[in-house]
Amino acid sequence: MKKLKTVVALSAASAASLLLIGGPSVAQAPAAAPQANANPGPAPIEPAAQAYAQQRRFGTYTPPTPSNRGQAVFRGVQIEVPEAFDVAATMDALPFKAPAAPKKARKILVYAVAKGFVHSSIPITAFTVDQIGKRTGAWTTTISYNESEFTAANLAQYDVLVLDNTTGLFLDTPGDDAGTAARRKALLDFVRGGKGLVLTHAGTDSYHRGGQGVWPEYNKMIGGHFKFHWLTPQQITMKIDDPSSPLTAAFAGEPFIVHDEIYTYSQDDANNRKNLHVLYSVDYSKMDQADKNVEPANGKRTDGDYMLSWIRKEGQGRVFVQALGHNEHIWSNEKILKAF
Repeated sequence: MKKLKTVVALSAASAASLLLIGGPSVAQAPAAAPQANANPGPAPIEPAAQAYAQQRRFGTYTPPTPSNRGQAVFRGVQIEVPEAFDVAATMDALPFKAPAAPKKARKILVYAVAKGFVHSSIPITAFTVDQIGKRTGAWTTTISYNESEFTAANLAQYDVLVLDNTTGLFLDTPGDDAGTAARRKALLDFVRGGKGLVLTHAGTDSYHRGGQGVWPEYNKMIGGHFKFHWLTPQQITMKIDDPSSPLTAAFAGEPFIVHDEIYTYSQDDANNRKNLHVLYSVDYSKMDQADKNVEPANGKRTDGDYMLSWIRKEGQGRVFVQALGHNEHIWSNEKILKAF
């Protein structure tokens, strides 16, 4: 019965209430409709973005394809500023109200330190989370590219932690076993103590090696670890596994075609429907056989169950995974943004 109640509670959670954890302090009723003329419209954007918007209006502009973008690194330092055309596209797609209104101010930390592949979509992902909070008034956002800020004391001020494409052993520092252990403990305690954890795309491509998870507590908490990916821009049909959830309401229960780098996960006790409440997944029956054959036989799932988004409880906290987001254009998709 306890497990059933947990699933029901997670299914009933709105996007905002999932992110803005806090039990009874989060209102479940929809936010009041905005007043007439209260819509602030997009924030001012730089001339390059304005030029993009003008060209897009007349169908004369084609942004660089995500497959042409390299890693978000310049002279050994992560790039933190999103491209102007990505900013403009995201601003066009932002929702104007949150599905639920928190009873008190909420704070989100977007942590964007990548120690594996540094995705070019990291800056626009962080920007999107920040702008949704500003546009809807649902939360305020701090964006960090600094490992020194990942301490128990600093995390305590936040309600939600977003792991923005945090590849590799992103909390570990070679030669600093004590610091590594402290950061790992801080993350587990943060979630289990009642806060929220969100992972976007390559946030799940962490703490694994040779097809095996290397931090079992973390791997189980987030719902598995990366195994393989179809290269961008792979076309897949996404099926909505829980059409009754507010997190999938924008899709109206209908299949959804998307182009992105599509992850697969370990087939184990972490990535299965007993451990996860799945929101949407790959409709494997609609995938071309040639694409299916690209997946290595020794890592292919025997159940054909390729999950893309899920929620689960961890202690007193909650975890939300959205595995899309390698391609920048994912963050200008209105339906996907409404899930946040």
